[in-house]
Amino acid sequence: MIARTWHGRVPAAKADAYRAFLDRSGLSEYRATPGFRGIVVLRRTEADVTHFVLTTFWESWDAIRRFAGDDPERAKYYPEDDDFLLEKEPTVIHHEALLAELPPGVG
Repeated sequence: MIARTWHGRVPAAKADAYRAFLDRSGLSEYRATPGFRGIVVLRRTEADVTHFVLTTFWESWDAIRRFAGDDPERAKYYPEDDDFLLEKEPTVIHHEALLAELPPGVG
């Protein structure tokens, strides 16, 4: 399994609205992509900036390409991201996922 991690920063005042936007955009597209295996969404606020870290889990590089396109290292953005993000980081990070588990009822 492959873990794909993306990081984005938004003004803290827009954090809840961005979280809702993520549900409508990337998260729903992830879930609809064959080979998608799961996601962890993390949020941390520092002063007036909120950081989002999304780690998605995929069965293969082919599955990632179905979502991200021909260059899986490139971050994927939606037009509405311009309304929220302070910058668009150009790349994502991939790891070999050796273990991913949460106790029942957590999440």
